[in-house]
Formats: sequence, structure tokens, C-alpha cells
Amino acid sequence: MTRKIKPLCLALAATAATGIPAHAFAADTLPRIDVIGDGEQAIAKQPGAVALIGKEQLELMQPLSTQDALKSVPGVVVREEEGYGFIPNIGMRGLDPNRSQKLLVLEDGVPVAPGLFLANESYYSPRIERMQSIEVLKGAAGLRYGPTTIGGVINYKTRNPEEGARLTAKAGSHGYRLIGLDAGGAAPSGEAIGGISLVKAQGDGFRHNGFDMSDAMIKGGMAIGDKQWIGAKFTRYNNEINTSYVGLRPNEFRNEPTRNPAPNDYFLTHRNAFDLNHELTINDAATLKTLLYWSELTRDYWRRDVLGRSADGTTFVACGGAAYCMSGRNRNFEMMGIDSRLHLAHNSFGMKNEAEIGVRLHRDSLSNQTVRSKTNENARSGDLTGDDTQEARGIAFYGQNRFLIGDKVAVTPGLRIETYAQERKNELTGASGTSSNTEVMPGVGVTWQIAPQAQAFAGAFKGFSPAMVASAISADGLDQELEAERSTNLEIGVRGAVDRLSYEATAFQMDFDNQIIPQSESGGVGATVTNAGKTLHRGLEGALGFDLGAGWSVSANATYIPTAKFNSTKIIGGIDRNGNRLPYAPELMTNLALNYASGGLKTSLSAHRVSSQFVDPENTKAESADGRRGEIPAYTTLDLSAHYAVNKQLNVFAIVRNLTDRKYIASRNPDGIFPGIERNFVLGMNYKL
Repeated sequence: MTRKIKPLCLALAATAATGIPAHAFAADTLPRIDVIGDGEQAIAKQPGAVALIGKEQLELMQPLSTQDALKSVPGVVVREEEGYGFIPNIGMRGLDPNRSQKLLVLEDGVPVAPGLFLANESYYSPRIERMQSIEVLKGAAGLRYGPTTIGGVINYKTRNPEEGARLTAKAGSHGYRLIGLDAGGAAPSGEAIGGISLVKAQGDGFRHNGFDMSDAMIKGGMAIGDKQWIGAKFTRYNNEINTSYVGLRPNEFRNEPTRNPAPNDYFLTHRNAFDLNHELTINDAATLKTLLYWSELTRDYWRRDVLGRSADGTTFVACGGAAYCMSGRNRNFEMMGIDSRLHLAHNSFGMKNEAEIGVRLHRDSLSNQTVRSKTNENARSGDLTGDDTQEARGIAFYGQNRFLIGDKVAVTPGLRIETYAQERKNELTGASGTSSNTEVMPGVGVTWQIAPQAQAFAGAFKGFSPAMVASAISADGLDQELEAERSTNLEIGVRGAVDRLSYEATAFQMDFDNQIIPQSESGGVGATVTNAGKTLHRGLEGALGFDLGAGWSVSANATYIPTAKFNSTKIIGGIDRNGNRLPYAPELMTNLALNYASGGLKTSLSAHRVSSQFVDPENTKAESADGRRGEIPAYTTLDLSAHYAVNKQLNVFAIVRNLTDRKYIASRNPDGIFPGIERNFVLGMNYKL
């Protein structure tokens, strides 16, 4: 197998034609930016809590989405919306999961959000079907990868090409069906490899909110000489989802929880992305890695205009020509950048050192239009009532040095400097404005190998997330003087393994100087463009794995967040929020799984519990008439999965989610009650040709 490029099938042909000498390499060494890396040694270098979801775990879980897979990770809370995780809402350690804005999400080291400095909102999630593993990193080490790492960094790692072909088929509840094809090949000389991954999925949806999704990835690589490698990946994604901001009202949830309250609303997404990785081994002590990335995302959200809400349902504006009744919030993003990192091993200061120095140039742009119709409830055109363009440019410098003090202690100080400028223009009025900022983010981490069975780690860093342009600059072009989100993060923990037991325990604190309340409609009731002031998060995470013997094992984790509160005076509408609990910050989350493996059979029975949550800063307990306010009660769901390798070519699998058919509220945002997924099943197989 080999290392390298294959973006559009032209790469291999072009390379062969040039006659460039190349040397064989393994497909698993395709150049890319890993957040953690592979193996126990890679984990031991991280001065913060980590979680890895590997290939075998994904095969057994058969998650519906990346968001579904992350529910099993300590510290993670997800907010279900349309049921399949196409529009991900992922939070970390008590941070609001709305559109995954409070953490950095990557795919092979490349930002997934459509813009880092315009809108760190996830309107798209990479498909789990093409992932080989997921990395989750918390703590000071996240500074290496960008802004918005306060909660942590999630990195989805795509599968590398393999020789041959594999066919995947799935079918399940609510008309769910999926067909996938993975195919790859290597050059006869072994110097290059490339492959393609295709997925097509359709379904009627858990709430009669059907979808039609297609996803394609072309990936490959090659060695150039014996010191350089190059890799490339192109992805194309399309999805039409019959989903809405409008949820159920209380009586609808009680009487007909699977109905679609807004059948005319559609979320239409199209995304193209390309990234190019180059790796140069300068010598035994120095390696230069460079990543070039580009993506374009179009998100058209067509929604009926709401006229009124009651306990029995939602009424919409009639499409009779008198008033606007259907609106399209249509956005087109383009993002591009280059990220270059030099890795050095040196013996300065009389000790071993591992250094990393990096620079990144980044650019975002956005066209945001509102198109409205008075006559057609299924309109895809109409009057242009809003036309907003935005642009942001940023440059970042990063450096860290890992001092190895003896063979047991490592100290890693780091510094990231991020400077960026934002622009916004109202194309209808001509009003425009700018905003700029420079942020200096220091951090330090320590690891101490106390014993072969135990490693302690600790870290402190300054977290930072830029204000979105729509928040920072008004439609009239005025700088709103919104502060960026800044926090001081502390973390201390221990991890290790003793005989058949593996463990990790972490205590953490996030102390915000300022946290911005979600301003977009997806933030739900109470969403405002405002500095929320000081907030404080404190908690504990723990994870255990134990091999019981005879094929049985158990794994468990828990996140306890006793403190997630507004921590300064903030009076809105005559109500002081100081001391109130932050929205969507459950106090306790637990996961427990009993696993069995014998021969080709692997099975797991898992339980997932989330304690009660508030959905607004006022901590309203009683349910409002329209269902948008009120406490979300605690809930527990059970999943049962099985995976069986019939032979080297054929694997079959099955999963039943929400085994007890628990009826529960997953969210009250953006507008009303969004129920959790009812009991459902998926059966599937993959066959290697």
C-alpha cells in the first residue's frame, strides 16, 4: 500500500506519467493532522483527558451519526433535533450544545464548521460510515488546533483506502435504507494508493421528517522519493431533510409524538471540500507537515412563517397573497486556509525536547440571503428581503515545547496568537462595518508517570472563541463591541491500567470572563445578542473498563457537573440570572455497557442516562403552554447491538436503540418539544469482494 494523493482519479495517472520516483508506504501512514495519534504512547503525551472511539467499537455500535457515537464519551452531551444527527448539536462539560458552537470539530484535522470567524455553527456533520475512528481531546493541548477549543477538540478520522472493494447495506425502522461502496487499489510498484467511498441513504424519519442523503469521498496518496509524502481528499455531500425549527406542543407530544408539525419545512445542504496534505522528513529530528484546505457549503432553510403557538399546536401564516408565509434563510459559505507545522526533536537545556511550531492563514466568506413568498407554501423563490455578506481573515502563530525531565515527567508550555478581522455589509442598504481582534492564548501541561500502572496529568490554558460576525457587527454596520468568549481552564487527572482494569479520572474547571448567549434562532427562547458575563463550570469525569474474563467485559463512565452557573450580576427583564444554572448543562451523565465476545461474535447492551436540564437562563421549571420553556426531565435509554464476522469476507450486524421504547423529551429548542428517538432497529451487512 502507499501514501498519497487521489483527489479525482487524475492524481495517480498524472503521477505515473511524470515518472517521479516513489517508495512504498502503508496506507495507514497517509499524511494528515492527528489530534491525538495512535497507540498508548500518543495518549501518554497528552496533558489532558482523552477519548478514542476505534474501528471495532464503531462496528459494534453502528451509530446513526457521529453525534450518536459521541454520546458514549465522558463529558459530551448532545441535543437531538431531526433524529439522525445531520444537524449536530454537541456540547462538552456543561457548555451549550447549540450547533456545536462551543468546541472545535475537525475532520482529518480540517475544520468542519463552515467558518471559524464568521459562524462556528455546524450545519453539516461528516458521515459516520466513512470514519475509522474518532478522537476527543480536552485540555491545554487543544490550543494547537485553533480557536473555539474551550470545550475541547473532536477529530473525525476518515478511513484510508484499502485494496479491493467492500459493499455495505443497511435497512431498518421508518423506511431507513443505506447502500455503500468502498473500493481502492494500489499502483503496481506500490508507490501510490487511492480509493473511493460512496454512501446513499434515505428514510421516512422518526417524525415523518424524511431525508435523502448522498455522500462521496475520494482519497489517496503517494510517496515522492523517500522523504516526502502527499495525500489528498475530496468530499461531496448532499442532503434534503424535511425538518424544521418548529417542534411539538405539549398536547401534541402527549397524544402524537411522532407527527411532523411543519411538513413544508426543508433543510437543504450541499457541501464540497478538498484538502491536500504534504509531509517532508527533513532529517531524523525534523518533520514539516503542511495542510491546504478548502470547502464550500450551501445551506438553504425553507420554513413556514409561524402565526401562533398553543398547547395544541402551531398555526402558520396563510399563503393567500396578503402576507409573507414561506421564508428561505439561504446561506453560502466558503472557507480556505493553509496550516503548516514544523516538528523538532532536540537536546537543548541538557534534556530531551519535542517542539512544534506552526502558522495558519485562514479566510471565511458568507452570503446570507432571505427570500420570502406570499403565495406558495412550497416556494423555493420569492422576494429578496435580506442580503448580507460577511468576510473574515485570520492569521495564527503557535508554538509549544515538550520538556522531558528524566523518563517520567514532561512539561509542555505553549502559546497561540490569533489575530483576525471581520467585515459585514448589508447589500440592500449599503451599510457596512468592520471589527478586529488579537488574542494571546498561553497554556501549560504536565504529565507524570507515577508508576507503570498510573500517569498523572494537569493543565491550564486560556480558552478563546471569537464572536460571530452577525453578533459582532449589526445589520447597520455598527461594531456591537461584543467581547470574545474567554475562559481560564484548569484540569487535573490520572489514567492508567492495572491487570484487566483500565481507568481515567479528571477534575476540571472552566472560568469564563464572558460567555456569549446564543443569538441565532436555533438557540431557542431567550436567545439574545449579549455578553452574558461571568460563568463557572466545575466537574468530574471518570471512565473504567474491566475485563471480566470468558469473553465478558464491562465499561462505564460518568460526568458530574455540580457547578455550571451564571457567576455575575446579569439582570434581563428584571430577573437577575446570577447563580442560575446554564441551559443544557445536565448535572450527571452516565454510560454503562456490558459486552461479550466469542469467536466472530461481539455483542453489547448499553445504558445511557442524562439527568434533568433547564433550557433557559431563567431556569423555568413549569412547562409553558407552547412547550418552549420548562425543565427537561431525566431519561435513560438502552441499546442492544451485535456484530458477527461470518468469515473474512462477510460481516452481519444488528442494533436496537431505545430498547424499552422510553418516551422522553430530548430538547425544547429551537421552538418547542423535540422528542427522543422511539424504539427502532437496523439490520445490515458488509461484504468484501
